[in-house]
Amino acid sequence: MTVSSSSAPAVNRNAILAIILISYVMIVLDISVVLTGLPKIQHQLGFSQSDLAWVSSAYTLTFGGFLLLGARAGDILGRRRMFVIGLAIFTLASLAIGVSQSAGWMLAWRAIQGIGAAVLAPSTLALLQTNFPEGHERTRAISYYAAAAGLSATVGLVLGGVLADWVSWRMGFYINLPIGVGLILAARAHIHETARHSGKFDFFGALTSTAGMSALVYGFIRSAHSGWGDPVTLATLVVAVVLLALFALIERRAKQPILPLWLFSSRERSGAYAARVLYIGAMVGFFFFTTLYLQEVVGYGPALTGIAFVPATILHFPLAIAVPRLVRRFNPNTLLVVGMPIGIVAMAWLSRASADSGYVLSLALPMLLIGISQGLTLSPLTSAGVVGVHHTHAGAASGAVNVAHQLGSSVGLSVLVAAAAIGSGNLTGRDLMAYRVSMAFDAATVMLAISFLVVLVAIVLPRKAGFPPDSEQDEAAATSPADEAACVVEAA
Repeated sequence: MTVSSSSAPAVNRNAILAIILISYVMIVLDISVVLTGLPKIQHQLGFSQSDLAWVSSAYTLTFGGFLLLGARAGDILGRRRMFVIGLAIFTLASLAIGVSQSAGWMLAWRAIQGIGAAVLAPSTLALLQTNFPEGHERTRAISYYAAAAGLSATVGLVLGGVLADWVSWRMGFYINLPIGVGLILAARAHIHETARHSGKFDFFGALTSTAGMSALVYGFIRSAHSGWGDPVTLATLVVAVVLLALFALIERRAKQPILPLWLFSSRERSGAYAARVLYIGAMVGFFFFTTLYLQEVVGYGPALTGIAFVPATILHFPLAIAVPRLVRRFNPNTLLVVGMPIGIVAMAWLSRASADSGYVLSLALPMLLIGISQGLTLSPLTSAGVVGVHHTHAGAASGAVNVAHQLGSSVGLSVLVAAAAIGSGNLTGRDLMAYRVSMAFDAATVMLAISFLVVLVAIVLPRKAGFPPDSEQDEAAATSPADEAACVVEAA
């Protein structure tokens, strides 16, 4: 790739872009690379069926919970410094995960890895913006950034399966060590430090939100094997509600909150956040439960499982790239109205798969529809999440979209794990797994239907009726290419 340079010769933009892209690929890759190795991780480390969801949720919870704090840290302490610190935490955690001998050890370091990603991810985009001037150079760099996220999510599924099958699932984490060390050295050599700004850290906001969401996820996952009448389950859910209420109170009074509550004053933005949590929860559940179905029910190995996901991703990427042209020809509402029902149909179709279903009709074809739905839906939901926000507050709005995305990944998956355990009775073996997958997809279909209803009520119908965005800000200043890229974690 070639990026033209118009700044001082000392700035090697090709090197900077390569460093940024590779580091961001690491973040997204570690969300998907673990999925196809889940059954082997379960057997080797002794995870229960319900607790297996924590392998994904431990990462996404701390990633989403500390993402805004990580962005603030970059503003105050310097982007390059936080980039290097985030890389160091992420790389060390990857090594620790690779040597895990117990479920508890792995989950602890997955959570720490998520903190590293939360520090690293905002710095990648900020360094891209500060090192590439506005206009063609920045737009082109951001397009590479978005493409890298989409491709790495796909590659992660296949690579994770191949490594788990032919070498070990641990290798997916070990490879981060040489890459991370090389990136740290390259960053110190090629990236200049950014200016620092005054500000305060909202530590209590970050801690209460992350702890509250973690308690909520734990309560749902525990209910899958202990039931809703279990005292610990009920106590955990009560604690979750208290912590989240405390978080809202802290954000209301904080001078520099990590999640400004005025973002929710807009019906359209609030609807976009709620719809995103539900939509992403269903889609992460699709990847999680389809992996278990393919390996535990159908009998595929990890490598073949990764390849089996290709229909779900082969159309997602080109459609996501085509969205800007489609929006100009039609409009974002049209894409939502078309894309979300396609996802509902696909998930309902997947829920009919049984222990004896064939791959092509029961999985591959609905997977194609899943890819179409994701490609058409995520970008318009992103735009709705930052609508009506002045450019000076675009970072906060984009961060809220990212947080909704990561929390949907963790909380949504925990809800599906709980739903999958309902009514399983005395089933065992392949029949039990097939039943749980079907129940999870039924619940995911309901989540997608509710998400679509939220979009219709909060976004589509008000626009169709001619109501302006209910915000005092100028909608024209809401979305820029940089804001879109800030939310590109959605590709995972």
